[in-house]
Amino acid sequence: MRFSEAFIPTLKEAPADAVSESHKLMVRAGMIRQAASGVYSYLPFGYAVVQKLKRIVREEMNRAGGQEFLLPALQPTDIWQRSGRLEAYGEDVFRFRDRHGHEMLLGPTHEEIITLIVANEIRSWADLPKMFYQIQTKFRDEPRPRFGVLRTREFTMKDMYSFDADQKGLDRSYQRMFEAYCAIFDRLGVAYEALPTSETGAIGGSESHEFVVVAASGEDRLVKCPKCGFASFPGEGECLAPAQPPVRGECILEEVSTPEMTRVDQVTEFLGVGTEKLIKTMILKSSDGGLLAGLVRGDHELNMTKMMRAVGSKTLELASAADIESATGGPMGFTGPVGLSGMRVYADRALEGETCMVVGANKKDAHYVGCEVGRDFTPDKFVDIRKIVPGDPCPKCGAALGRETGIEVGHIFKLGTTYSEALSAKFTDKSGSVKPILMGCYGLGIERTVAAVIEQSHDERGIIWPKSLAPYSVIVVPMQSTEGRLMELAEKCYAMLTEAGVTVLLDDRNVWPGVKFADADLLGIPTQIILGKRSVSEGKIELVDRKTKQKRFMPIDVAAEALVAAVR
Repeated sequence: MRFSEAFIPTLKEAPADAVSESHKLMVRAGMIRQAASGVYSYLPFGYAVVQKLKRIVREEMNRAGGQEFLLPALQPTDIWQRSGRLEAYGEDVFRFRDRHGHEMLLGPTHEEIITLIVANEIRSWADLPKMFYQIQTKFRDEPRPRFGVLRTREFTMKDMYSFDADQKGLDRSYQRMFEAYCAIFDRLGVAYEALPTSETGAIGGSESHEFVVVAASGEDRLVKCPKCGFASFPGEGECLAPAQPPVRGECILEEVSTPEMTRVDQVTEFLGVGTEKLIKTMILKSSDGGLLAGLVRGDHELNMTKMMRAVGSKTLELASAADIESATGGPMGFTGPVGLSGMRVYADRALEGETCMVVGANKKDAHYVGCEVGRDFTPDKFVDIRKIVPGDPCPKCGAALGRETGIEVGHIFKLGTTYSEALSAKFTDKSGSVKPILMGCYGLGIERTVAAVIEQSHDERGIIWPKSLAPYSVIVVPMQSTEGRLMELAEKCYAMLTEAGVTVLLDDRNVWPGVKFADADLLGIPTQIILGKRSVSEGKIELVDRKTKQKRFMPIDVAAEALVAAVR
């Protein structure tokens, strides 16, 4: 493609509302333009990147045994009511009525539609397993679209669905998809983490993994071990028991006045102690309506998922202010474990043996100081119920955990029978019994992945594309487009590479060399061929690597062969 004919409207400055680097660079490089809040048009340069990513994704989905579908963006709301998800998604779903009064929605995802197809077409164990996928537009009425294409209301997703006869089959399908996702991100050349998570959200199911591209600007907070590479979300990793027992002190339990002080920071500042010397006591209501208490240090956070596992409850929620006062005798904000009765008490194991602690006194405007765990109260159980944080020992090797941030680009789930039971997707097994099909679902955001690559791979001059995503492998930059001999050499380079199947952008514009160099760096094309007077006089070209900025000179024919080999 010749730059003079291409539609690549580059900009020197980023839009004022752009915050993330990917948003700034995608606008400046002429990849996208905003049509409305959270809605973007993809211009040719940007769409070429999207298409290259789709090709990589298709290749890996097909290699894993997937068959491509195209499912409708318009879906009837009644099937979402049958699955129970219409209420769960709430205002995030675009809903409307057609001219006949039928309520419809724009699909934010497609579990219901694909499950209905399977329910109507698959009958026997002999028809399983199956893996179906599509690459299609999704719609979610995001309350705060931001960061360019990282959080939008209209986006492209690859969604794959697996259907199996038993748990072993689902495990195999899930593993194949896990490996396929790793292959995709390996091909993109990005640093990423595949993190187990128990948070399945409105999708549902049990086991899941999030694929996170490591980036300084990411919204997701991670902990990572610099020694063994272990990584986790703060809410997921195991917190080891303290390696050394706490330093014990001789303390006397004493009630102190703490007027209107309900927060950890208020109480500890008033008493002149660190937040680690306060015990937070949270009263929770379980799925059967019973109350229980969870205790963590003031500088730690309760992990509700760990807590549910510890108590064996499917759901847990914070008790109401009325329930707390009725159960403890004191108002919310002054709850403590001393004298607490009528409920089981679970303490995080970081509290075992602690002395000289501050706890609520279960009465208004009062706390206890000098509390000793095991003397003034004894929990029913010490258990890991807190979120892991940087500085904690790594659960694999014991080294101190560090902090990282990333961008979620993919999420895979073991759905089990969540949708097949709701939508009657059943099969007859070898013994003649009718059973629900086991499902998995596997999502990957296309534009979000493109933006995440940019967030990880850019510098002050612009984008640095991995070769697998670059819209063009080479950009040919003649410094003066009016120089006849210089343009002859540029045209020769362009023709030789194009004929060899290399995608090339020839900057034939009649603009200053500085403009050409700035755009070449901004667009991030992996290899730059610079042609100047030295090229004309010596028959050589200058090759510049966009990522490293390393330069080398070589004869044009040799350079063309080397570039073709590198691209292939």
